[in-house]
Amino acid sequence: MNPWLEAIGWLGSILVVLSLTQARVLRFRWLNLTGSVIATVYNAVVGIWPFVAMNAAIALINVYWLWRLHRTRHDAATYEVVEVAPDDAYLLHVLRTHAEDIAHFAPAFAAVPGDGERRSAFLVQRGDETVGVVEVGDAGNGTGVVLLDWVSRRFRDFTPGEFVYRRSGVFAAQGFTRLLVPPTARADERYLTRVGFVPADGGWIHPVTAEA
Repeated sequence: MNPWLEAIGWLGSILVVLSLTQARVLRFRWLNLTGSVIATVYNAVVGIWPFVAMNAAIALINVYWLWRLHRTRHDAATYEVVEVAPDDAYLLHVLRTHAEDIAHFAPAFAAVPGDGERRSAFLVQRGDETVGVVEVGDAGNGTGVVLLDWVSRRFRDFTPGEFVYRRSGVFAAQGFTRLLVPPTARADERYLTRVGFVPADGGWIHPVTAEA
């Protein structure tokens, strides 16, 4: 057998196996699609038709799910934002469960608010699954400081936290006129720009309006 052809066959198999190690939904689908397409072509060339049919079917399934995932990634009907108390038992359970991952993005974040500390907390839900948490602290003078904007690994490619910032009315109702991401935060600038933050002295600013 042609060694280059055999190498292509191995590449397809490796990508399919590698895809199964991915926690992120979108990354899994793209790797699995690439591997199954390569495997389809390889098996067609060598004439193993049952594997051609199987891998072609897997590729079509991946295309379908990628279409659905991309179609709904910015759809407000797909994600629900639920405001909860900052000491809500379920919220604290989520924060404890994912404490190690959260600490990577917000090492200074404390799950339990301090005495007298005012916070707003939001769960981002996809059906009955919690996919993200956003917490904002009151710094006074109408400024809310984003203490945490965390998304679970599975949905990290979809940035569901954006739906919290779309609901400016919930922040206005609590007296905030702007949200601040401090310069010390480990923030993704592309994400901040997409959800409405603008660079300013002292970090990134998101103006708050009274819109619902």
